[in-house]
Amino acid sequence: MSGKTAPKWLKPLVDFGPLVLFFVAFKMSGLMAATGALIIATVVLLGLNYALTRHIALMPLITAAIVIVFGGLTLWLDDERFVKLKPTIVQALFALILFGGILLKKPTLQYVMGEAIRLSNEGWRQLTWRFALFFAAMAVLNEIVWRSVSTDLWVDFKVFGIVGLTMIFSLAQLPLMKRHMIDGNDSGKN
Repeated sequence: MSGKTAPKWLKPLVDFGPLVLFFVAFKMSGLMAATGALIIATVVLLGLNYALTRHIALMPLITAAIVIVFGGLTLWLDDERFVKLKPTIVQALFALILFGGILLKKPTLQYVMGEAIRLSNEGWRQLTWRFALFFAAMAVLNEIVWRSVSTDLWVDFKVFGIVGLTMIFSLAQLPLMKRHMIDGNDSGKN
């Protein structure tokens, strides 16, 4: 649990700041500069997050580790394939974590989002399945896109396509969440 309450602007900055900086740096200076900017922004913003809250959530920490490893390999080996693989690895890892939670009968998504929304156990199970399948599909889609289009188009897909599809998919889950929403007095054991 966090030691301090996070300012409302912090989560969007940590989630989207590195991506925006990656896009701007790519348009100005190319993929290698953008990769360096992504690594630096990710580390700096996670540090800011920790300084302000004394806590870093697990998923941003995992994502940061993958950014550092694959971004570092991209720069060190001067090979753009590694940074292009990063979204595949992140999406596939999220899918595997969610599928693993389903197999263990512990809807992992509930642990990530449980404080933000309260759903019945069946709601968490269905939502976890949906997100696991979505992340698996996004991993496959990134593989198809980066292997078949120019780097310019892949960057546009990474910045706008992945984020846009994730937002649309998340909004499409609102009816399911509404159906399975529970109030604060319900135990959620249905």
